[in-house]
Amino acid sequence: MSAEIERKLTTILCADVAGYSRLMESNEVRTLERLRRLRTLFAGLIERRRGRVVNTWGDGLIAEFPSVVEAVQAAIEAQKELLLADDGTGESERLRFRIGVNLGDVIVEGQDLYGEGVNVAARLQALAEPGGVVVSGTVYDHVRGKLAVGFDFAGPQQLHNIAEPVPAYRVTDGATPPTTRRPAPAAMLPAAAKGVRAGLGSRLLRTYILIVAFFFLINLFSGMHTVWFQWPALGIGFVMALRWSLSR
Repeated sequence: MSAEIERKLTTILCADVAGYSRLMESNEVRTLERLRRLRTLFAGLIERRRGRVVNTWGDGLIAEFPSVVEAVQAAIEAQKELLLADDGTGESERLRFRIGVNLGDVIVEGQDLYGEGVNVAARLQALAEPGGVVVSGTVYDHVRGKLAVGFDFAGPQQLHNIAEPVPAYRVTDGATPPTTRRPAPAAMLPAAAKGVRAGLGSRLLRTYILIVAFFFLINLFSGMHTVWFQWPALGIGFVMALRWSLSR
């Protein structure tokens, strides 16, 4: 009889070094020494936020936290302190970490964690910019309004080997307050704007036809033996056309 599988809900942080292979090719010994030093610092920051390092491999690291807020705070602090601690000779030589954070259900096996909750965090980390942090929608829902940072909605992401798209947010420097709702995907905005402009054009056309008909009837029953209604109609048409062009 197989042993019962243990599961739990936890916050997963995944990190790796951007361009690690290139840096190792340039100077293996120097890069490895810096990586070890920075990863020791990273582990200390994780423990300070009540997390624990689950596993490390190559340039990668997985940690878990009982608190979603503490996990994101640890990621933000790590990016700041690791950048200051790295002594790369130039911007291209710096060890810049990419971090992904996810809240999900995982399988527990001894000290290791497995499952989709871990996989999502790893895929989000791959989406992060060097020195950046990307969090899932479930993480964002728990931390919004609780941290002095901003969040840019990156849209639903179709992650490798993950069936359903995962909403993702990039952590910003806090110049913009955290968003309180998920904005519509950018691709929908132009279509909505076109719909508004189309509705305005249709209303202007109907209004113009009524005005021309009104002036025509006045001209017809005024008893005057000259046609004059086209001149005010043309003037009003010009004004409406100008308004339409300004709305585009």
